[in-house]
Formats: sequence, C-alpha cells, structure tokens
Amino acid sequence: MFVFVATFFAVGATALSAEKPTLKEAFGPHFRVGTAVSRGIVTSSSFRRSPEQVAKDIALVKEQFNALVPENDMKWGVINPQDGPDGYNFAPADALVSFSQSNGMYLVGHTLVWHGQTPSWVFAGTNPPPNVTNIAPSAIVSTNPPGTNAGGRGFGRGLGSQFGRYNGPRASREELLQRMRDHIHTVVGRYKGKVKVWDVVNEALADDGTNVLRNSLWLEIIGPDFIAKAFLYAHEADPDAILRYNDYSLENPAKRRKLITLIKSLQQQKVPIHAIGSQAHLNVSATFDTMDQALAEIATLGLPIHITELDVNSAQGGQRGFGANIADNAAATQGGLVTDADRKLAETYAGLFRAFLKHDQSVKLVTFWGPNDANSWRANGKPLLFDANCQPKPAFDAVIAEVKKSEIT
Repeated sequence: MFVFVATFFAVGATALSAEKPTLKEAFGPHFRVGTAVSRGIVTSSSFRRSPEQVAKDIALVKEQFNALVPENDMKWGVINPQDGPDGYNFAPADALVSFSQSNGMYLVGHTLVWHGQTPSWVFAGTNPPPNVTNIAPSAIVSTNPPGTNAGGRGFGRGLGSQFGRYNGPRASREELLQRMRDHIHTVVGRYKGKVKVWDVVNEALADDGTNVLRNSLWLEIIGPDFIAKAFLYAHEADPDAILRYNDYSLENPAKRRKLITLIKSLQQQKVPIHAIGSQAHLNVSATFDTMDQALAEIATLGLPIHITELDVNSAQGGQRGFGANIADNAAATQGGLVTDADRKLAETYAGLFRAFLKHDQSVKLVTFWGPNDANSWRANGKPLLFDANCQPKPAFDAVIAEVKKSEIT
C-alpha cells in the first residue's frame, strides 16, 4: 500500500494523460461517480473564481463525473424563500437541470425536508410554542429539550430557519403538513423525470443520547410521522424517482443503529423509501475497516447505498469527529494541514474506495462534495481528489489504482 502511494506522490501533480482513465470511466462498471456543483459552475459565472478558473472547473466536471447534485440551489431557503405561489425562485435550479441534460449527467435533487436552511415562514402560524416537545411513540422516541442537538450544514446552526431557530408562533400540524406537501409537489413535480433521485429527508437523526430523532421543528409540530409523510408526498409527485434518506456520521456505530431503527420502522409502514444516503464527511483518520463495517451493516436494510457528500478533511484541527456542522467545520479546517497530508489523503481515499468496491452490489453512487479543493466547503482542509487548479492529486491515482487492483483480483 505504502509503495503505491509513494509512487503516486511523485507523479500526482501532473495533468491527466490520455492513458489515464477518468473517474467515471474507471468506476463505470461498479457505480456512478458524481459531484456537488455550485451555481457558478452551471451558469459559467462565479464571484469566487476567475472566468478562466470557472472554465477549468466546468471542464473537470464534464470530464470526470457522470452525476450531479446541487450544493444549495434546491434547498428550501433558496428555491422557495417566500410564501405563496409566487414565492419560488426556480432560475438557479433550472440552470442546473439544463446543464445536466446538456451533458448527459444523472441528476440528484438535494434536499426537500431539512431542519436547516428552511425559511421561518414555513413554521410560522398563530399557535404558541409548546412548553414540552412532542413525544414520539415506540422506537423513535425523541424527548430532547427544544434547541438541543442542532447540528446540520447550512447558513448557521439553527433548526428552524435559514439563519437560526424560529421561536415565534407556530403553524399547526395540519398547516405544516400542507406546506410540506405543496412544496414537495411543486418542486418534485417541476423536475419530474429529470431529477432521478431526491434527498427527501435530510439529517433527521439525533447525534447523541438514546433518542433516535433530533428535535427539529418538523418533529415538534408534526410529530415523528413527518418523515413518512415527506416520502409519501414525493412519491405522489414522481412515482418513478428514487427517494433517499440522507444523513452524516453513519460511520459511527451508535448513529448507524439509529439509522437502522428508523429505516426498519419506515419499511414496516410500507413507506416508499428506495435508497440510503451516507454523507461520508470524513477525516484522514478514516479507514477501510470503518467504512467496510458501516457499509456491511447498512446493506442489511436491503436498499441501495449512495455515498452522497464525500470529502476527507486534511486539516490538523479536524481529525476527531465526523460531523457536518458548518460552524464546527470552520474551526476544524484551520491550523494548517496534517503532516504529509497528500500521502495520508491518498491512503485514506484508497481504503475508502476499496470498501466501496467490495460492496459494489450495494453501493450504486459515490458523490464528492465538490469537484476540486477550490469549490469545497472544506477548502482549507484540501479534501478532494483535485487541487484548486483542477490537477489530480496523489489521492486520485490511489483510487484509480484500487479499481485496477479489483479488476486483477
């Protein structure tokens, strides 16, 4: 293993040669390889990157990947920021759909129901906030006090709105269910047949303690069946779409047990859930064994597994957890890189892709959260296979070597 990686370190900074396969070519017989894209890439315009850099980013996306997911432009706060039929902003998402269709790329929608980046109007009404949270029945009880276990990736740590937890008068259960249904039917219906997979519910599991579900306003107002309702509404809107539950830290055995409890409960209720999304925001301490065990246990649910938001943080400060909170991430990607970061990143990615290949009967899609380091939310942690100049890093060669070794064996 070390000999392979040391060799890649020597050549990894060179441009892709004609003899070197792309990711989508190398892994095509096993699973699709996708990337999250920003608005700048699909519209050829970015305030963070020069026109020349954007052109390189676009060329890299087209060359290496055969699946796309929007980083932000289908989240509720972006696509449906205001109440009412005129409260939608479809232009960015439409541009994404057009880009994917023009380039023959498999499109994933992210995300319909999430505690983060959801505008306050969604939860607002005339009912005062309760003194206690809703108590969920049976196996998915959630009794955390309001405001705990915020987590999540978005613009701030809040549960209920785009920039913080909404604490005003609330909608009733019936009002919130209607808003959820209207939103899902409108968005999924608009892209019916074009978006092939939807993250229907995102990050509903509690991080800590014994409760299965986090305390979100979806849970507090509707109750635990908000998850089942979201999947039913999405299935109504597009019966042919693959409907996915998506969460992070599933490498953690305790959180993985919560996932299995939740999904089995939904399956028993005949809820139309078709795939499991494991975000895989990881660090260079992640190993083949960790991913191998996680995939083996998730596969017992009998559903396809999608690795949905893959990146591997190389920053010194970020090696102790697998969380996806944007505020924590900012702190975790400071302080420089770990020693010999390129070598460790290559070793880690090699182990992860060895696990993905071992479980390719279950793993059907692997999506990186960004095409290159410059377009990553963890940019300071240098977490992806391509650097800011779109050049392959040693980690790229390492994952290509894994697929070649799997073909020999």
